[in-house]
Amino acid sequence: MMRELMLAMAVLLMPAVGWAAGSQGDSLKRWGSSLRIGPGRVLVVDKYQKKWQKGKDNFSIDLSLSNTKLPSDSDDYASLYGFPSISGGVKVSFNHKVTMHRSKDPDWGLAEEVDYDSSMGNTVVGYASFERPFFRNKTWGAGYAMAVGLGYSRRKYNPDYAVDNELIGSRWLVYFGAGLYLTYRVAEDWGLRTGLEYWHLSNGALNRPNKGANFLGPTLGVSYFPYYKHAERQKQKRLLRHFDKYFYANLAVGLGAKTLNEEWLRTQFNTPKGDKDYRTDQFRLYWACSVQADLMYRYHLKWASGVGLDIFYGSYASRVRQIDEQQHVDVMHSPWSVGLAVKHKAFYHRMALTLAVGYYLYREMGHNAALIEKPYYEKIGLQYTLPIGCPLTVGMSVKAHLTKADLVELVLSMPLVLAKKD
Repeated sequence: MMRELMLAMAVLLMPAVGWAAGSQGDSLKRWGSSLRIGPGRVLVVDKYQKKWQKGKDNFSIDLSLSNTKLPSDSDDYASLYGFPSISGGVKVSFNHKVTMHRSKDPDWGLAEEVDYDSSMGNTVVGYASFERPFFRNKTWGAGYAMAVGLGYSRRKYNPDYAVDNELIGSRWLVYFGAGLYLTYRVAEDWGLRTGLEYWHLSNGALNRPNKGANFLGPTLGVSYFPYYKHAERQKQKRLLRHFDKYFYANLAVGLGAKTLNEEWLRTQFNTPKGDKDYRTDQFRLYWACSVQADLMYRYHLKWASGVGLDIFYGSYASRVRQIDEQQHVDVMHSPWSVGLAVKHKAFYHRMALTLAVGYYLYREMGHNAALIEKPYYEKIGLQYTLPIGCPLTVGMSVKAHLTKADLVELVLSMPLVLAKKD
């Protein structure tokens, strides 16, 4: 892994070295790079995790290449966001000190204690990030960053040698990161950067287990930013041409997939040793779909907010009913769920971040859902408006209950303008 890491460092830092040593054209002034390192620590999010989480410390190295619009580009979005940087990067986390072990405990049901600690394993993430400054002068800069990406884990849950690794259940993972940063400018194009970062890795309920790994830690690094002096000089010139506010209806359909927490609990704690399903790593994938109808108000070039009705259909309802009947639990089951949600959308050119918090008007998904789910749900996603002459968007979203992923879905949506407001 070190060989691959050194190669990645060389590839990402060579542009910075070349640009720093030679003359820069206007296009090269928009590009920069960053190298950051830092310790992290697993966040223990509930009493359940506290019982089996042992080692918590890791260490990460993060390399990124960024592009920043300049005031001379006359880009309204960039101006309104303070000339943010769009970055692509690689984050390598060394997690061999992140360990788990279930000691003998009646809460574990039929699961038997093993004579070793399970390790999370190292991870590699490729990501894209949006870094927005909220303060910038000739010496100091501060801002926030948000990132999404795809991760790969060297190890995952395995009944033979990592049976207590409930953090990571798949080799391929969804990555989300967020952080605050502070930069001190030590030279015209160079800065020292420190920050505090949170990042999350999970499989989005596409496999089990799906506890997910949450890390928090400080970072220290060096940044190369030939664009800095150009953006700093124009920091007060954030002007926007006239924008017509308008209402629009948003119609969307989603197709998603998930595995069942009910099957994880059954095979992990309610199946005797010797059974073929005892603490298995094989779980069936079920499909789900949704229809969404929203009334939105776009009151700014950057933002739109509104409310919507969400209808969900889960093909797995019959399997949940079967598991409940086997455990002699008599509750209602229905594949249909209906929710009312408050929604928000943040735009940057053709890309948009979507957020929603909803309340179930109707949901009967069995005994386990009644125990662990809240009456509300959250959705977060990314959308891209296709350049095809109509405002059709395609995107991915994660639906969750109290930040625990319920399913991942592909979403197609069509906004229809209803009325413009001067």
